[in-house]
Amino acid sequence: MRKNNIILIGMPACGKTYICNKLAEKLNNYTPYDIDCIIEKTVGMEISDIFKTYSEDYFRKLEYDTIKTVCNGENKIISIGGGAFENPDSRNTLLNFGLVFYLKSDLDVLYYRISKDNKRPLLNCKNPKEALQKLLIKREENYKKAHYTLDI
Repeated sequence: MRKNNIILIGMPACGKTYICNKLAEKLNNYTPYDIDCIIEKTVGMEISDIFKTYSEDYFRKLEYDTIKTVCNGENKIISIGGGAFENPDSRNTLLNFGLVFYLKSDLDVLYYRISKDNKRPLLNCKNPKEALQKLLIKREENYKKAHYTLDI
């Protein structure tokens, strides 16, 4: 395992991208990578549009391919989408590439952060707080496989 790479996982709106960029500012030799941003630039579409136009399965394949591509080299800080760690292949790739940090956040804080954001396809529904809670319950088991959990 390359311990000098940092991977940030967690629920939507837990702050993965923000923390990734702040860490990169403080750690001079590290480069930030946001998997969702890379996918959007590569495809030329927002994640929500990829879900609508193609499917979640199509997006998850793009996500895994992007993770495989980014996971080489050293001194990287990688922020992954909330569902990427559900894929066993992505999870194993990330766990072997560096130190994985689960950014654990309170459900109410997450809901507050996403309440004005309509670009989250899995939470764009009638009751987003309930959907968020269901996602958290479903994903928590895999999130706990991270090397470290940070209660943020």
